[in-house]
Amino acid sequence: MARSLKKGPYVFYKLLKKIDGKKASTTPPIKTWARSSEISPEMVGFTFAVHNGRDFIDVFVTEEMVGHRLGEFSLTTKFTRHGGKMQKELEQKRKEAEIAAAQAAKAPADDKAKK
Repeated sequence: MARSLKKGPYVFYKLLKKIDGKKASTTPPIKTWARSSEISPEMVGFTFAVHNGRDFIDVFVTEEMVGHRLGEFSLTTKFTRHGGKMQKELEQKRKEAEIAAAQAAKAPADDKAKK
């Protein structure tokens, strides 16, 4: 649910203090654990190292990110893949297609080397 307009957006004050008066291009990534902090327009151009529970993920802030939370761009879980028999068959076909494409690309190169 959205925060009320009366209160305004939640921006962690220490983050604003860290970027105050600094240039985005020369500042190293700013470490933060404040995943719930909203991205404000002043943060555009800065890189934040957002903690995901295990390590820090670098997040470069662009204009499209304003209004979102920092935690949205630092995922806490790693997606591996969907399982099942059908998924394995699809992956096998994809591997076979890659091998065939590599062999097709290699064959013209061998023909040129022989001439």
